[in-house]
Amino acid sequence: MNNTGVLETFRPQFHFTPKSNWMNDPNGMVYYAGEYHLFYQYHPFGTTWGPMHWGHAVSKDLMSWEHLTIALAPDENGAIFSGSAVVDWNDTTGFFHGGSGLVAIFTHADLYPNSDRPRQRQSLAYSTDQGRTWIKYEGNPVLTEESITDFRDPKVFWHEKTNKWIMILAAGDHVRFYTSLNLKDWHFASEFGTESGSHAGVWECPDLFELPVDGDKFNSKWVMLVSIGNDPAYAEGSRTQYFIGDFNGITFTNENGDDTVLWLDHGRDNYAGVTWSDIPPEDGRRLFIGWMSNWRYANETPTEAWRSSMTLPRELTLCETSAGVRLFQTPVAEVETIRQEKHYWDCLTIAPEENILSDVMGDKLEIIAEMELHSSREFGFKIRKSEIEETVIGYNAVEETLFIDRVKSGVSYFNEDFPCRHGFSLKAKNNRVRLHLFVDSASVEVFVNDGELVLTDQIFPDPTSKGLELYTKDGKVKLISLTMFHLNFNHS
Repeated sequence: MNNTGVLETFRPQFHFTPKSNWMNDPNGMVYYAGEYHLFYQYHPFGTTWGPMHWGHAVSKDLMSWEHLTIALAPDENGAIFSGSAVVDWNDTTGFFHGGSGLVAIFTHADLYPNSDRPRQRQSLAYSTDQGRTWIKYEGNPVLTEESITDFRDPKVFWHEKTNKWIMILAAGDHVRFYTSLNLKDWHFASEFGTESGSHAGVWECPDLFELPVDGDKFNSKWVMLVSIGNDPAYAEGSRTQYFIGDFNGITFTNENGDDTVLWLDHGRDNYAGVTWSDIPPEDGRRLFIGWMSNWRYANETPTEAWRSSMTLPRELTLCETSAGVRLFQTPVAEVETIRQEKHYWDCLTIAPEENILSDVMGDKLEIIAEMELHSSREFGFKIRKSEIEETVIGYNAVEETLFIDRVKSGVSYFNEDFPCRHGFSLKAKNNRVRLHLFVDSASVEVFVNDGELVLTDQIFPDPTSKGLELYTKDGKVKLISLTMFHLNFNHS
């Protein structure tokens, strides 16, 4: 997937990475003319955060990515911070002479004149050649709010019911909504969030979209994603929350109480994720990707020529649960195209000191398992295992918690907060737990109970640590089924 031709230590094989240098937030994801576009925050001159550009790649299948030239570079209005892209199907901008094309809406970032105060303003660029080259709008910036310092990350979409473009953007401790008929002239509509959800850090990278509940097109709700910047007071570092409610083209109404906090991912490494726009109706999916890192240690991870990767692309759906309507995530179906050798086990009772995976090795794996509680106090998987290394994905049946333990996962000296054990409360369903794991060179993604809960973590094991174990402590566990695939992106 990285298409570098070089197998570097820790370089993921089926997760997107830049060819070289620094990458953070995904930007401008849009589908157009048969291609998925992925732009991203990019520093082309170093492997830590620096003057931001928009890097660019395209894919026809969400798995194989073609690296393109830098799309947007800093100019007289500042660096190019995060934003979004849309297809202007009806040429509302007048950029496309009656046809259609791509418009990027992004944050220009610099300083107020004669000051050290950050200045963030929203600007446009457009492309008439399917995203290969970009022209910045001569009227930039198109939206400014001098009274707001943190004023960034515009996500724009066309709202059918009101026939207007909607912009949601982050403004420090809340999000703001603006409307437009032409993407150039914007009018303030409303704000949301000052008293809602988590404020354990500055709000960033919002998104807003409508989804059916349990696939019922006559019963839909709106989902708002908001990422939370790193605050030293909180062990989790940067992460992403979501809200569920209604949006009428002007205001968002949260259907949960202000003190309800819903986390998109319970791992440490899924931040700033947003969704693709303009997915064709015949596809109908809401597709998401996140930056697989955490501002707590993002500049310090032990890679050399490049830094950071993206999560697997995921499909988002809404499902009714006992706690209310919740956002589910599942890996995109396209991942199945890289499955290779298959192993299968079923109807086994696993006892301590017994490892049915002792003869299986792997560092690029998909594992699908269903286990039934028996007498075991704790059970799960140990991956990327050697005599001194292992990453544990476990379920504590007594405490009813699912966790990742990466204390011994490999290289972790670079930041004291990296080696950790973390998890969340999880009650077994019908006395069973379903796990869907993806293991790559430097990460593990865990989808629990068909995507109801997700954990995404970076790990940096030695390339030779390829052992596996299905373990149980203080009792037995019933293995209903276990399917394992070796994954190979470069298969023929």
